[in-house]
Amino acid sequence: MASINGDSISHTTKKPKLSFSSSSSSSSIIAQTEFSHHDPSIARINNGSFGSCPASVIAAQQRWQLKFLRQPDHFYFNVLKKAILQSRTIIKHLVNAEHVDEISIVDNATTAAAIVLQNAAWSFHEGRFEKGDVVVMLHYAYGAVKKSIEAYVTRAGGKVIEVNLPFPVTSDDEIVSEFKNALERGKSDGNRVRLAVIDHVTSMPSVVIPVKDLVRICREEGVDQVFVDAAHSIGCIDVDVKEIGADFYTSNLHKWFFCPPSIAFLYCRKTPKGSNLHHPVVSHEYGNGLAVESAWIGTRDYSAQLVVPAALEFVNRFEGGIEGIKKRNHDAVVEMGEMLVKSWGTHLGSSPDMCGSMIMVGLPACLGISSDPDALKLRTHLRDHFGVEVPIYYRPPRDGEVGPITGYARISHQVYNTVDDYYKFRDAVNQLVDNGFTCTLLSK
Repeated sequence: MASINGDSISHTTKKPKLSFSSSSSSSSIIAQTEFSHHDPSIARINNGSFGSCPASVIAAQQRWQLKFLRQPDHFYFNVLKKAILQSRTIIKHLVNAEHVDEISIVDNATTAAAIVLQNAAWSFHEGRFEKGDVVVMLHYAYGAVKKSIEAYVTRAGGKVIEVNLPFPVTSDDEIVSEFKNALERGKSDGNRVRLAVIDHVTSMPSVVIPVKDLVRICREEGVDQVFVDAAHSIGCIDVDVKEIGADFYTSNLHKWFFCPPSIAFLYCRKTPKGSNLHHPVVSHEYGNGLAVESAWIGTRDYSAQLVVPAALEFVNRFEGGIEGIKKRNHDAVVEMGEMLVKSWGTHLGSSPDMCGSMIMVGLPACLGISSDPDALKLRTHLRDHFGVEVPIYYRPPRDGEVGPITGYARISHQVYNTVDDYYKFRDAVNQLVDNGFTCTLLSK
């Protein structure tokens, strides 16, 4: 039987000369110092899942925690609301919102989705929406958001239409065409499309969606409201909520903006009718507006929501601030992706202009990835035996495909990554291929 562990043979691959450099020497020193708590034995090329928090921001969080524990009553009455307002104000400027009242801080994008979808459920129950009215979402919507739609919309009598997106994808036009088709299907029985849920950066597979185009189409087609689930956006791609034009927009700050878990914002565009959104955890501030409600949902640790100023200070230590970081991350992840597919004889899952700081990389077909469980087992195998942390996506083959690539790795790049992280991944996969490995071996 073929050996499937990383210590089975000595496998070396010549390192090609690459133009990519993580950053200047000063930035590299910052990254090495600030992320020295990372496990040095792991090639951590999965920033997209949980993000990364630098030591200086962790220290700021601990100071906030101690400040609360030292005198909780003083902290609650005199400190907390002002500190949350400061974080909201920074976020307002980062995303170009019109007013700070449009920005609420919540735990994560999943919570934000629950807030928006809870409101849709009330609209069905209270007669503003009719049974059979439609919510449109992307087929590649995040799993937790799909569950929220099931819990809030389907149970309330709404109909869900999924946008069938192609993958691999080569142009925005493919996405726009499928989105228009989904809207037509939603209206085909005389029902109204009440809400469109659109990702800005899909999670798995990872693709940057042309949200401005899709929001514009929604306005032209009479969709009542648009919610953009942009869990990966802030710190990863450009965000201007005025230009995007959605009614609701959410993004985590613990993925690509260096905050600790967990913090996200929910933008709610001001309208003459006002907003009837409420936090699903009801506490003493109920009825005082979503931003105020969200700032106190009972006794808990709010420290992650208070370190946005420290995170901003951290990113501004790098050339170009967050804009410079985004550009360097994008350029680096594209270069690393192209290096990997050249080594493996595969292809990228999308064109480089359709990715931010993550890109999908085709894996050799001979690995035999034939199901979602195979993808998860291979991911675990790479972690346990090769010290590589990277998520794997299974793409079912299309009818008539011959020798299709069914497995893709979603690689990320963040300031702490080095070229050696990606060489380690490349060499691990090459070793598996050389050893005759297939995923069937992991089930034995």
